[in-house]
Amino acid sequence: MENQQRQLTEDQIKIEQANFIAKVYGWMCAALVVTGLTAWYVAQTEELILALLSNKFLFYGLLIGEVLLVGYISKALPTMNVMMAKALFFLYAMANGLTLSLIFVIFTASSIASSFFITAGTFAVMSIYGYFTKSDLTSMGRILMMGLIGLIIASIVNIFMQSTMMHWIISYVGVFIFTGLIAYDTQKIKEMNIIGNEGTDEDTKESLMGALTLYLDFVNLFLYILRIFGDRK
Repeated sequence: MENQQRQLTEDQIKIEQANFIAKVYGWMCAALVVTGLTAWYVAQTEELILALLSNKFLFYGLLIGEVLLVGYISKALPTMNVMMAKALFFLYAMANGLTLSLIFVIFTASSIASSFFITAGTFAVMSIYGYFTKSDLTSMGRILMMGLIGLIIASIVNIFMQSTMMHWIISYVGVFIFTGLIAYDTQKIKEMNIIGNEGTDEDTKESLMGALTLYLDFVNLFLYILRIFGDRK
């Protein structure tokens, strides 16, 4: 009898975890759609594209604003109300779409599409692995996070160096790091789900935080893959 009750509890946990991760993927996909539509719309609007291309202060201001916004969301999300959390989540997705609109100017549509599908396939495989693996990916996650810090520093340095070799090294290392982070973050998101609060505001905010994490992994992986496989106009 006790074994049956315990099994029932374990099954309920698995169901709740599956429902939670489905909500995470749902929010993430919605954010990707918002980003994609925003990027496409801006790319079709000549005035907006010219403003981004001709005004470096505007472009880098948007990038800095995105970094500050995602940092604020990550820190304040647990204490803000659900409506504000959703609004800021999609505001960030739209802001990201503004800056990503330039890829439609730089790369061909076919290479953007192929890079997206490569990214989607890689994401699916690694996220499934991270969700179902019995291995603890914490150690791998720490190594990848240290690698990410090094990647950011190298990218900043190469802005001034303009080294072609460094560009390709950064691109391939970026693909490796974010491919691993997808598995690590999926496992971490699965474990951070608080069992028993399904349907509450806290559950929604947890799923938004998980979606933001995987959204960032997906977008960064896509950009590095695009740098490798993208055909420039």
